[in-house]
This record gives sequence, C-alpha cells and structure tokens, in this order.
Amino acid sequence: MKKIPPICRAGFLILTVFASCEKPSTEKVAGPPEVLVTEVIQKEVPIIREFVGTLNGVENAQVRAREVGYLQTIAYQQGGYVKKGDLLFEIDPRPFVAALDQAKGQLQEAQATMLGLELDAKRAKELFDQKVISDQEYTNQTQAYQTKLAAVAAAQAAVDNAQLNLSYTKITSPFDGIAGEQQAQIGDLVGTGANQVLTTVSQIDPMWFLLPISEQTYWEFADALKEAMLRPEAERPAKVELILADGSIYPHKGKFAFVGRYVDEKTGTIQIAISFPNPELTLRPGQYGRARAEIQTIPDALLIPKEAISQLQGYDQVAVVNPLV
Repeated sequence: MKKIPPICRAGFLILTVFASCEKPSTEKVAGPPEVLVTEVIQKEVPIIREFVGTLNGVENAQVRAREVGYLQTIAYQQGGYVKKGDLLFEIDPRPFVAALDQAKGQLQEAQATMLGLELDAKRAKELFDQKVISDQEYTNQTQAYQTKLAAVAAAQAAVDNAQLNLSYTKITSPFDGIAGEQQAQIGDLVGTGANQVLTTVSQIDPMWFLLPISEQTYWEFADALKEAMLRPEAERPAKVELILADGSIYPHKGKFAFVGRYVDEKTGTIQIAISFPNPELTLRPGQYGRARAEIQTIPDALLIPKEAISQLQGYDQVAVVNPLV
C-alpha cells in the first residue's frame, strides 16, 4: 500500500473539513410586491389664492391751516388716536378777534343809519300819498333806505366772514383716526402761500388692504368681481384672511371693498381693495401682508393622496387598480 506524504495528507484533511461545512444552496423566490391602494373621494373643493399687498387707511386727510397766522398751540399727541372735532392746532386768534369786533361795529353803525332812513322812507310815503312831496323826493328817500339796507346786509356778511375766519384758527380733526407726526412748530407762520401740511390724520377702522393683480388675473375673475360690486358692501361675506408679516393670521376676516377704475400701464396691474375691521387699532397704514381667500370652488372633484402620484419624465402619473373579476 502506497503511503501518502504528510503534506499531502494535511491538505486532504483541510479540503475534507471545508467540504463538510458547506450547506446546500437554496433558491430564494421573490413574492409579489406589496402595493397600497386607496379609494378616490369625490367632493366639492375650494380654490384658495394668496395675494401680497399693503394696508392703508380708508381716509387719509392732510391737515392744513385755512388762515394765515402764527401757530400758538399743538393740542394732540403725535401718533395718538383722535376723534372727529378734536383740537389739533390753534393759530393766534387775536388778529381775528379784532377783525370780528371791527366788523360788528360797522354792522351796528349801518343798522343805526338804516333805522333813521327807514323812518324817513315811511314819512315820505305818507307825505307822497297826501301829495305833499314830489315824486322825485319820494324816490330819493326810498332809494336811500334801500341803499342802506344793502349796506347792512353787506356788513352782516362781513361779520359772518370774520366769525368764520376766527373759527379757522382752531384746526380740528376731520374724522376719527390716528394723527401723524406734526410738521410745524409753535411760533411758525402757517397758512401761507405754500400752505404746508401740518399733519396727516388716517382713518384706520376699518382698514383697506390694497393688492395689485395682473390684467390676466382680472379677466379670469372679472365676472365674479362685477357681481360682487353690484351687492351692497354690508351684504358681502367676510371670508378673506390676512396673514401678517410675522406669519400670524389676523383675527378678523375682511370683505371685498372695490376694484380699481383702471389698469396701471406701467405695471399692467389693477388694484383690488379688501376691507378689514380694526377695532384694536393694531393695523397701521403701510404694513405688508398676504390676503388669502377662496376664489372659487370645483364641484365633484376627484381627490387622491399626494403619495399616490408618481412622476416620470416630468409628468404626473396615477396607477388605477381594476377590481378583481
């Protein structure tokens, strides 16, 4: 019997050990892939749009002096809330008081003279009826009385005008709102030819949110805007949300106010105004925001989850599973 060399014998043992450790390979058969399905829901879907715009007061009045004079009093707090008729500024009234007194004196003088001429005219009428005086004398007395009567009316008008000018020395707020920064100081001569603005008062309750829309967008909703304009503003629904600059939602909803009268040829946009109540006076002119509103609804729309949509070469695709037969 032939002997196996020790080295060969060791190699044979290693091969035997490895051969005994191998397990028979088994084929893994993949099952059908798991597919999730969902039912399509059919219901009415609102179309929500957002527009960027700015807030502005419904009324913005530039307050000016209507008479020339030296500013004597500033009676309001800058940036404070004022009511209609509240005193904002006062011009030194003394020259206007003097003018009023002078006009009243001239009126009294004219009235006294007229009283004497009135008695002369009555006496002339009696003498004329008795044929004591001529037609010319009677006519002269009557004309003198009528002339002085017109002078009295003119003097009364001068008094009324002087009284009006005196009232203009008190410059008041034209409506409820916020009074802005003062543009004049005490001692300034105001009401001159330049007629400078003393301050601006803005009515901020309600507030207008002004947003520009493109001409294309306008034509898209022209019929709806026209229909809204035909309804009184009090009957229009308040369903517009205002998203403020910090991302918060303003607690009060607004309603459509008006559509502008023209398309801006420089920007190609037309202005839409939304009216928002501002009872807390937190909204101020010039603030930016976004208006979010339901523009229209799609009836009987088919709804599926976003996860059910796949994309292939830039196109959205949805797989439809037919029911089992």
